[in-house]
Amino acid sequence: MIAAKKGYTAHAKFVRMSPRKVRPIANQVRRKPYPEAMSILTAMPHKGAKLLRKVVKSAADNALFQNKQLDEEALYVRHVEINDGPRIKRFLPRGRGRADQLIKPLCHISVAVEEIALASGE
Repeated sequence: MIAAKKGYTAHAKFVRMSPRKVRPIANQVRRKPYPEAMSILTAMPHKGAKLLRKVVKSAADNALFQNKQLDEEALYVRHVEINDGPRIKRFLPRGRGRADQLIKPLCHISVAVEEIALASGE
């Protein structure tokens, strides 16, 4: 989980997508200003970008709800973490009574946003 309890966080758990597919998308928006991160995620055609955009927007909405003096322009994506979730296992019937295993991976997405002025003051 997120080590330091700074900033405003949002989580999406048990997301039905492989963490290996979401991590490269998360690397594109890590440490970027919030409006720039949202425009990058909106322009990307990937399913993972849509899922990550929802979590980043939720974290920003949490920040704006908890601190009414904040502005969207004053936020940046401080931390993005994509963790492995459980794997759903299914079986595909094959010929001659055999079966192949189908593994459907899940992931957990954690995002923290923080105020830009607060980050530069440290």
